[in-house]
Amino acid sequence: MFWQMVKGAMLRQSRKMLMVALTVALGVSLTTAMLNVMLDVGDKVNQELKAYGANISVTPKNSSVLKDVYGLDSTVAHKEYLQESDVGKLKTIFWTNNIVAFAPSLEMKLNLVKDHDLMEEPITVIGSWFDYTLSLPTGDTMQTGLKYLKSWWTIDGEWVQDTDLNSIMLGKRLADRMGINSGDTITYTLPSGAGHAHLTVVGIFNGGGQEDNEAFVPLAFIRKMASLSDKIDKIEVSAITTPENDLARKAAANPKNLSMKEWETWYCTSYVSSIAFQIEEVVQNSIAKPVRQVAESEGKILQKTQMLMLLITALSLLSSALGISNLVSANIMERSKELGLLKALGASNQAVVFLILTEIFITGFIGGIGGYFLGLGFAKIIGQTVFGSAIAINFMVIPWVIILMVLVILIGSLPAIRMLLSLRPAAVLHGR
Repeated sequence: MFWQMVKGAMLRQSRKMLMVALTVALGVSLTTAMLNVMLDVGDKVNQELKAYGANISVTPKNSSVLKDVYGLDSTVAHKEYLQESDVGKLKTIFWTNNIVAFAPSLEMKLNLVKDHDLMEEPITVIGSWFDYTLSLPTGDTMQTGLKYLKSWWTIDGEWVQDTDLNSIMLGKRLADRMGINSGDTITYTLPSGAGHAHLTVVGIFNGGGQEDNEAFVPLAFIRKMASLSDKIDKIEVSAITTPENDLARKAAANPKNLSMKEWETWYCTSYVSSIAFQIEEVVQNSIAKPVRQVAESEGKILQKTQMLMLLITALSLLSSALGISNLVSANIMERSKELGLLKALGASNQAVVFLILTEIFITGFIGGIGGYFLGLGFAKIIGQTVFGSAIAINFMVIPWVIILMVLVILIGSLPAIRMLLSLRPAAVLHGR
């Protein structure tokens, strides 16, 4: 009898119930899309931010101590280097898949000749990898270098080829100061004054930083000029990281202060500090420091993005609750005589409320199922449009969506339930 009444009421009120189902579907679809995006947005945002430079800098340990403690540059003392052969070990740490790009560098000063006269100030030339095929200790290969690490640079011309030791790239400010364009040739003095040689400017880049006053050449060129085999000054690393919290900051201050449980949690989480620590474990005589401005910015951007997703979710649910409230209240008003008759025949308030809620929840769950699959479609569109890749379906979202949908239906039904409880059979049946 009860289910026949529910079925009959839903068929008679099919238009109203359809609107309730559509309202729930809209709320559930937005909630599903936002929650799936929010749970997957961390990797997506971090991946996007990797296009804007390194977040870990690896330098020789002793050189770092001289600079940090005594304020001295290593050039005034014995020069310390890292080994180029250790660079591939970056891809052997626990978080190997989080390291997306890196490039070693070796710096020197180069004396240029202009109009047969030696220029007063030498220029800073940095040797590095550009689009380098690296053979890893695991037996795999990886394409890495400045082309992947500095992808935001705008290039007038083209990137230097790693095998072309007669090519050079100049920063925009340096090129303007020297009056050089892409395709020009510059002359430099060989070590020990052994004559002159030439380099072709294959590209002029604009990075917007200090690098615009510098020049870049293949790493092999600097090693040849400085007679340094397997030596590098620094490694810049771009890694996908988790935003830092109190545990990460405590570990960054001194990992030895962590308890065993804290250590395991920190070491097995992709904090920038834990990745830096693991880099130090595999690269000899090195100290890896997070570039704090980049690391902190990543965390703040991610948190704000997630807050935006939560705000959109909350607003969509609030809109659904208001829509359900209006629709159910109108439904109760239209059926006031029917409901009043039920009460007059002996139905209790609880029984009548249960009848109405059953109708609404059945309608809501039908709309919710459709809304969930619609939300997955929205998430896919957001992923492809904003991040250029699909959003992973997270089944953790399903129970949260069910709980939120039930809460929204209950909250939206409260005004109608209050109206139903105050309904007086005698007054309604007499048309008052």
